[in-house]
Amino acid sequence: MKRTTLLLGALLITTLVMGGNDRYIEKMRETLQLFAGCSTPEDYQDLANRFRVIANVESDEWLPLYYEAQCYILMGFTGQLENELRDSYLDKASALIDKMLAMAPNEAEVYVMKSFYHTGYLVVNPPQRAMSATPLIHEAIARALAMEPDNPRALFLRLSNEMGTASYFGEDTSPYCDQAAALLREWDNYELESPIHPNWGKQEVEGIVKSCGE
Repeated sequence: MKRTTLLLGALLITTLVMGGNDRYIEKMRETLQLFAGCSTPEDYQDLANRFRVIANVESDEWLPLYYEAQCYILMGFTGQLENELRDSYLDKASALIDKMLAMAPNEAEVYVMKSFYHTGYLVVNPPQRAMSATPLIHEAIARALAMEPDNPRALFLRLSNEMGTASYFGEDTSPYCDQAAALLREWDNYELESPIHPNWGKQEVEGIVKSCGE
């Protein structure tokens, strides 16, 4: 398995170097499609490795780091894992986000991923982490929305966290249903900067809207 991964990495590096920017876009699009087939920590680890190879070649690009970080955060949400292991994945994501912040401090999506990281960190142990993590979640979302008020992922994470907090304290979450429906209606109006820029979250909002109608 290790030998196969190394061989795959070597081939990917060769094609990226030979193909220039068009090849980078193509390879990123191919790799992004693999998210749909991920269901286990092992799947996400393999995908993270693929983004790592691209990031090593395209060292000036922040998007491979973004998706690599996303893989590690999603690994923490996948399956019945020990908290220590989930935290180890989140630590890797945090390091990648710090690197992205240095590379692209004016990209709203970087702060979206930072908020997602803090959400993952909170979920590992809500009773112990809510007080420290919640302000960081809100701060990152606020930074993203200050840059892009219509960013659907930032709006989704804000809504999701507000609903989660209300649910945790036994409060009625139905007032958020109209917000979710409005966000879903406007989702496709957000114009992506490129075919490989983040476009996740719509399915989760659809899930919220569906649960509101049940």
